Amino acid sequence: MSRRALILFALMSIIWGIPYLFIRIAVAEITPATLVLGRTVIAAAILLPIALVRTDLRQVFARWRWVVAFAAVEIAIPWVALGSAEQHISSSLAGLLIAGVPLVGAAIALLTGGADRFGPAGMVGMLIGIAGVALIVGADFGTTDTTALLQVGIVVVGYALGPAILARKLGGLPTVAVMAVSLTLVAIVFLPIGASQWPTTTPSVNVLIAVLVLAIVCTAAAFILFGALIDAVGPVRATVITYINPAVAAVLGVLVLDETFTVPMGIGFALVIAGSILATRPARTEVVGAGPTPAAA
Repeated sequence: MSRRALILFALMSIIWGIPYLFIRIAVAEITPATLVLGRTVIAAAILLPIALVRTDLRQVFARWRWVVAFAAVEIAIPWVALGSAEQHISSSLAGLLIAGVPLVGAAIALLTGGADRFGPAGMVGMLIGIAGVALIVGADFGTTDTTALLQVGIVVVGYALGPAILARKLGGLPTVAVMAVSLTLVAIVFLPIGASQWPTTTPSVNVLIAVLVLAIVCTAAAFILFGALIDAVGPVRATVITYINPAVAAVLGVLVLDETFTVPMGIGFALVIAGSILATRPARTEVVGAGPTPAAA
């Protein structure tokens, strides 16, 4: 791996590991819908001009049905659900549970008979990963909101479905164009919802900074950098950041927000990572399948 690729990999591992912290900060004062509105409007304002200059958006509009589906399962639904969940659970717990995205992605591949479906080792990986998720949740179940856990489950499914749609139905389209159009669509949908829930008083400086970081760094810049990382190392190797993001989220939650991180949670996270690696390994050496990547956290 080149020096440039290593730098991009390190940046992406951090950039998509910090959203959980800033979402937790933001939803303390504004609603999840308002956060989604702010994040998508700013990010779309940055990416849409780039897409207009560099790409032909007519190619994206030609597959508008799948673009709408992608925007719904990758951005609109997960972002609201995650923001709502983090009003009741720690950012560390949310980040660790998101580590289960590759497991769901592998299950989707199995159920749909995709080329990236897995074999016996993948089944073992699924079982290990599920045990890890159970350990993470069980370590803090007594103080955890069950509804919030279900909301994180929705996020995990969405983050697994999104890349599947992107790879199978939107393949060949420029990533920046797909994301620019998707963010714009979500911003339009959430305009009346987020505006109606706009806070009556100006949010604190920390919340405003959190929204800006989520929009500019974790969304707009992240997709540009991720595209560069894919160009440098390929789509398969680029998705390895999926296994590092939750660790970053957990560490930041403990250091910045004084959240609790227990030994069972650590063991559970290790099991999820091990299970994900097994579950996303191709069943045959000639089959190469890219693991899912959470594009909005």
